[in-house]
Amino acid sequence: MIRFREITVADKPLFDRYACAAQVRNCDMAFANIYCWQSLYRSEWAVVEEFLVVRFRLDGGDRLAYMQPLAESDNPDFSTIIPLLAEDAASMGQPLRFAGLTPVGVEVLRQYASEEFAFAASRDYADYIYAADDLRNLPGRRYQPKRNHINRFRNENDFRYLPLTAEYAEECLRLTERWGAGRADEDDTIAAEREAMVRAFENFDALGLQGGAICVEGELAAFTYGSQVCGDTFVTHIEKANTKFNGIFATINALFARSLSESVQLINREEDMGIEGLRKAKLSYYPVAVEPKWSAVAMDATMQSVRRLWIDVFGDSEEFVEQFLTTCYDAENLFAHREQGRVVSMAHLLPFRTAEGRRVNYLYGVATDPEWRGRGFASELILRALRRAESENRAVMLIPSGEDVKPFYEALGFVDRGVSLHFEGEFDFGTGDAERDKAMIRDFGEETLAEQESLMLKFDD
Repeated sequence: MIRFREITVADKPLFDRYACAAQVRNCDMAFANIYCWQSLYRSEWAVVEEFLVVRFRLDGGDRLAYMQPLAESDNPDFSTIIPLLAEDAASMGQPLRFAGLTPVGVEVLRQYASEEFAFAASRDYADYIYAADDLRNLPGRRYQPKRNHINRFRNENDFRYLPLTAEYAEECLRLTERWGAGRADEDDTIAAEREAMVRAFENFDALGLQGGAICVEGELAAFTYGSQVCGDTFVTHIEKANTKFNGIFATINALFARSLSESVQLINREEDMGIEGLRKAKLSYYPVAVEPKWSAVAMDATMQSVRRLWIDVFGDSEEFVEQFLTTCYDAENLFAHREQGRVVSMAHLLPFRTAEGRRVNYLYGVATDPEWRGRGFASELILRALRRAESENRAVMLIPSGEDVKPFYEALGFVDRGVSLHFEGEFDFGTGDAERDKAMIRDFGEETLAEQESLMLKFDD
């Protein structure tokens, strides 16, 4: 049994040693990030067969995951630890799952793991990596707009740039709270970020954090900080500013980059999280690399059977199906009928939240092997799923694949009211055609969703 430990500031030298040996530049593996966010992710660490392993909870929920194991050797071999991690995950009733894998980590896992894994890359959580000199100097015509923003800020404001220290903690937190005003839909994220910042400022020097701040007429108007993850790579963890000052983000970005040691050749400015405006801003600085992070989950016999049935019935690519299996699949949400040792009919009852916070279910991936159709398997599975939803007082919705299947679902109590469904996140649960993504809904209880024109759904993992 692996004995995982709480992460403390005293563990930083050990983490840094492994990160430098592995030449890590992934922002997830920066010790300051791991330490400061551990209350949300419930992160723990252990050294397993000479590998540093971090175990955590995805998005602070119940799903268990492991970061990419780090070794001090040049040619890591995961084969010795995969069975141990699989046993650890199984002891907690979960499959072995990795999150935040680098492309190198994916290849090592493919090469050495005896288990069959499903893999999926995440663009929303890809790291933006820049040449440090580009951010310092903003050279050439393509950076002219950034230089214009900085010149405007300089011309319009009486400001001072200074190194950030823990003494500015309260002012930074107040600025962050003002920046977050009006974002009630993200209260949980804001609260978690605030706690991470408090932990950072309480241990600023011990975590090796470096930062900068801009004061306008004596008042804090912007701040940023980060840490060096390995020899030549610095990770910017936080950047906040009062947006009433035109050009302030471009200004603090450039001034902070110039304050870093010349030994810093690359700056990782972390992910865009799928936020369109943030993605546009990050791309406008012309990264030298946008490095995706991968998820992987060990597939048991049921998952492999689900993958086979899905591809055979829907004709989707293996890449699409594996993205579903790694990011959304849960054995508890699968309703399946088995024949001859394999799944021949299935339905997935997935948990979602509406924008207003109501918990609902989405019926997805309903399929039956052509050789086993006409025996009522799909109807039986859907009725079982509906009984569970009714016991939890959750409305169930689905997007029919075509007009021809609507009578089938109407017979099971679903009503077609033309409600448009929109999904947050990278995985598209719809048809790929927004005009066709109209829901049929089966309501339970007094509260109804059928009268609404559109719904925004977020996967509730």
